[in-house]
Amino acid sequence: MSTPYPFTAIVGMDDLRLALLLNAVCPAVGGVLVRGEKGTAKSTAVRALAALMPELRIVSGCRFSCDPVTPDPACPDGPHEPEPGEVRPARMVELPVGASEDRLVGALDIERALSEGKKAFEPGLLAAAHRGLLYVDEVNLLHDHLVDLLLDAAAMGASYVEREGVSVRHAARFLLVGTMNPEEGELRPQLLDRFGLTVEVAASREPDERVEVVRRRLAYDEDPAGFAARWRGEEAALRQRIAAARALLPQVRLGDGALRQIAAVCAAFEVDGMRADIVTARTATALAAWAGRDQVLAEDVRKAALLALPHRRRRNPFDAPGLDEEKLDETLEQSRGEDENPDPEGPGGGGCRPPQDAEGGGPQAPAPRDSPENERTNERTDEGSSAPQGAGEQSAVPAGTPFQARLLDVPGLGEGIAGRRSRARTAHGRTTSARRPQGALTALHLAATVQAAAPHQRARGRSEPGLIVRRDDLRQAVREGREGNLVLFVVDASGSMAARQRMSAVKGAVLSLLLDAYQRRDKVGLVTFRGTGAEVTLPPTSSVEAGAGRLEKLPTGGRTPLAAGLLKAREVLRIERLRDPSRRPLLVVVTDGRATETGAVARGPEPVGLATRAARLLAADGAASVVVDCESGPVRLGLAGTLARDLAGTLVTLDELRADTVSALVRDARRAA
Repeated sequence: MSTPYPFTAIVGMDDLRLALLLNAVCPAVGGVLVRGEKGTAKSTAVRALAALMPELRIVSGCRFSCDPVTPDPACPDGPHEPEPGEVRPARMVELPVGASEDRLVGALDIERALSEGKKAFEPGLLAAAHRGLLYVDEVNLLHDHLVDLLLDAAAMGASYVEREGVSVRHAARFLLVGTMNPEEGELRPQLLDRFGLTVEVAASREPDERVEVVRRRLAYDEDPAGFAARWRGEEAALRQRIAAARALLPQVRLGDGALRQIAAVCAAFEVDGMRADIVTARTATALAAWAGRDQVLAEDVRKAALLALPHRRRRNPFDAPGLDEEKLDETLEQSRGEDENPDPEGPGGGGCRPPQDAEGGGPQAPAPRDSPENERTNERTDEGSSAPQGAGEQSAVPAGTPFQARLLDVPGLGEGIAGRRSRARTAHGRTTSARRPQGALTALHLAATVQAAAPHQRARGRSEPGLIVRRDDLRQAVREGREGNLVLFVVDASGSMAARQRMSAVKGAVLSLLLDAYQRRDKVGLVTFRGTGAEVTLPPTSSVEAGAGRLEKLPTGGRTPLAAGLLKAREVLRIERLRDPSRRPLLVVVTDGRATETGAVARGPEPVGLATRAARLLAADGAASVVVDCESGPVRLGLAGTLARDLAGTLVTLDELRADTVSALVRDARRAA
């Protein structure tokens, strides 16, 4: 086994180290989500923590790490007889992003269960992580169905495997630690709330600190064992301090004054539900124990709030994480009680039980961002103004108010990554048909299996009621659900789009579609064209937050190289098709349909002809397209409709993007009928 990097040798990152240590003291805090840019030693810190966890006593030979003092009565390897057991280190189990469901929860041999009536169960990663640490690197890239299974196990402290009436249950209580790079996409709100604490990390900007980081890392790489030996004393002292804090934890008192402060802070920041209050109370109690005190002070509540609330107050993916510390201090001051002494009759331990008994871890549209600078921009580009075609570059205008967008999907049936946009064959969803299994049987279609086996019962010598099922009779269920797509926005930022505040409405519409893409688990990309050409403003990514930031800063002006924009989009789709062939694209072209170029030929058939040829090339590639018609005013040329026909796509107006508009049209049509 390789020598882990010592926890005490980590330079800086005080919040990260504290959050990890608080979970080691009180696992009921519920784990840590570490957010930060690549190369900031997130994984190194998590692996170093595992070496500090106390050793466990388990039942000898138990694959589910049962405690010999209180074994799980429903353990699949049980029942267990009383015994002293054996001692081993706490495990750190890593969940790969590409893990299968069977790898996570365990594999049940359905064929043996049906033919022999035996439960042959191979434990998965959840069983291995019981009473230890479950680490998910790049947790934001984890497939949705694995996230659901992880949430269920973390909430109930147990994992259930149900397959066609055959079920296995085992304990799964663990410390959940996840790391992620926000540039690659955000987490679902349900999973965000499941992490007890969150920490933002970034590389230090202090030269001396960066030098020390490099010096220690080079020394470790040269001689891991020797480097760890030099820090053995500090590691032992830290391990003793964790043990002392755990022993003190049940004696820490959380008084009514501290509870009122916690409730006031959670209410002031409008967090959803009550989990934030509970986690903050447990964290404050662990902070007091870590400091060697038997009472919770206001400083503990403040620090606990900074760790437990930032990820719970986000209302949409475009909100910046973090807390307003001035507001936090004001709220704490207003709610400060008569004193900070604990209530003698108050609850103890803040809900943190001794570690051996504690269970593990267990959108409205965003408001427009107004500022004095944006107000000045509004004054310069009021509703009555009109930018002439081919005007020079103008400063970026703010996006209009986002709205709930209608569903735009890719026709046909895909086989891409599970999501919520287009129809696809998926591992989870409604059963539509059956087929012979190709490899291991994962989802049994019971009716089709019985139908296949029934005609052969007499030949198999079956005379009594019942059914003899053989391997050739088994049928795999074919299921249909939804997939995530690549939504590539091609946005016209030319001078014609800047007229009459049109660009503000366009940005609001694209922002609404970005929010819709976040909710439907899509990848997004942004191509813009104006002036003399087109550029990839945002390469395809899972971070819609990055897309919103690029859109907000988008300037307008110049002529309209529509053909260049379409050809640039075609190139992006070609490259993405090679990288991820199973993810189907959806091209969303936001334009008024005009095509002009710079140079001798400013207008005329040539730019239009180039755009037509580019559109037909995209149609020949089979790319699904939607053209959002941004033309406004009493006189309309209908050029966007022509572009939609050339793309073999769908035409919608800005108003028709709204889900409420579509619903109203449907209601009017029904009334007319």
